[in-house]
Amino acid sequence: MDISIHSCFLPHDDADAAIGFYRDVLGFEVRNDVGYHDLRWITVGPKGQPVSIVLHPPAADPGITEDERRVIAEMMAKGSYAALTLATEDLDGVFERLVAAGGEVVQEPADQPYGIRDCAFRDPSGNLIRINQR
Repeated sequence: MDISIHSCFLPHDDADAAIGFYRDVLGFEVRNDVGYHDLRWITVGPKGQPVSIVLHPPAADPGITEDERRVIAEMMAKGSYAALTLATEDLDGVFERLVAAGGEVVQEPADQPYGIRDCAFRDPSGNLIRINQR
């Protein structure tokens, strides 16, 4: 079977802040930016890699109730709604760049008992972004 990951989805609550983080801080390219009424879906990804992240309005589905929208907003604010794990050859360099850009540090680079070295940040919408040392 030949299956690959094409895209994954992360919510955003501020399209411009999301673009600023993923493009300007992480260095991803913006591949698509689609608006519909007052909502925006932004597709970003690492240059030269076919996988994409679709940054989407979290409660755009018309089947979501107002109570569910409130819960989603609360979970995003706590950073417990969505997460993404990235990898780099230079964890310390990436960490320094994220700190210099004002990233919200959750965990400084550390060796984990399960065998990896990583750090963690929150993006502007509260999503947990872990970065592993390759």
